[in-house]
Amino acid sequence: MNITCVIMAGGKGERFWPKSRTNLPKQFLNISGNKSMIQQSIARLEKLVDISRIFVVTNELYAELIKAQIPHLPHNNIIIEPVGRNTAPCIGLASILIEERYPDSTMIVLPSDHIIENEEGFIKILETAVQVAQNETSLVTLGIQPTYPETGYGYIESTDKKQTINHLEVYKVNKFVEKPDITVAESYLASGNYYWNSGIFVWRTEVIRRYIQQFMPDMHDILETMRTAFGTVDRDEIIQSEFIKMPDQSIDYGIMEKVEDIHVIPCIFGWDDVGSWTALERINDLDENGNVIKGNILNLDTKRCIIESNGKLIATLGIEDLIIVDTEDVTLICNKDKAQEVKLLLKELRMQKLEQYL
Repeated sequence: MNITCVIMAGGKGERFWPKSRTNLPKQFLNISGNKSMIQQSIARLEKLVDISRIFVVTNELYAELIKAQIPHLPHNNIIIEPVGRNTAPCIGLASILIEERYPDSTMIVLPSDHIIENEEGFIKILETAVQVAQNETSLVTLGIQPTYPETGYGYIESTDKKQTINHLEVYKVNKFVEKPDITVAESYLASGNYYWNSGIFVWRTEVIRRYIQQFMPDMHDILETMRTAFGTVDRDEIIQSEFIKMPDQSIDYGIMEKVEDIHVIPCIFGWDDVGSWTALERINDLDENGNVIKGNILNLDTKRCIIESNGKLIATLGIEDLIIVDTEDVTLICNKDKAQEVKLLLKELRMQKLEQYL
């Protein structure tokens, strides 16, 4: 089957600061295992397609990192965004460049920084999603079966209309919903038909381009101007100058919330988006006091903490529910319930013109 994969790798991973930095963001770090997250993503997809059919969308700052970490990825499979413009322009640009080389392919779109434990199950689900996406109107997304009332994710509500393909249930989507508060998240968990939005999508390039034309006509016109430059000496310059005109909009808001023919496949394959430091509690073994400990640590009467040392000794006594992360030039100390707000510190650093710590 004519399958291509697009890995979105332009994010800065700011909630994983101070380990994730502007020049070395989360997707290039070894968070779990002995490979970086993007290396794990590539290796996972190579079980489905050849490396020549895997594309990585990123910015100029990370192009050399990708070449260094994934040396066997063809260099022309690295798609450079001139500026960050959210996921809709990223996907739109990838779609026309892939169409140029692999006409009417079925395109799998994934973030670069997720952990997936059951890779065999994941590949089976992707194969099924590709099968569902073969008609003229369908878009497919993977919904993660929630295990607790998470307030940091968007959700997907399914209808009761379903089909079974390859022993997997496939539901018609009712709607996408924004990140809920805790009360709403608890109701979603109890209902049984809400799933975490994984940000993993499957569609034919022809179909997503048609929806872009319908629901994001300005972006469609920009993409068409880019396409007219294919095969010309000005190709790269025109793509760059036109991309800057793109709207800053997510694919969820621009397309997925407006299309009627969307299907969701509920998934359980050991997924985590490692969105903040508290994710380490879900993907690592805990000590007898519920701590995640990495590096040179001495802890007494320390409970439910996440502590990571860069080499020097960190000694703790009588603390609970803290995150302590020491790097070469920054030490972060915060309550675990503030993990989602670490980006506020980065905002303050920018205001105080302390960009060297970003």
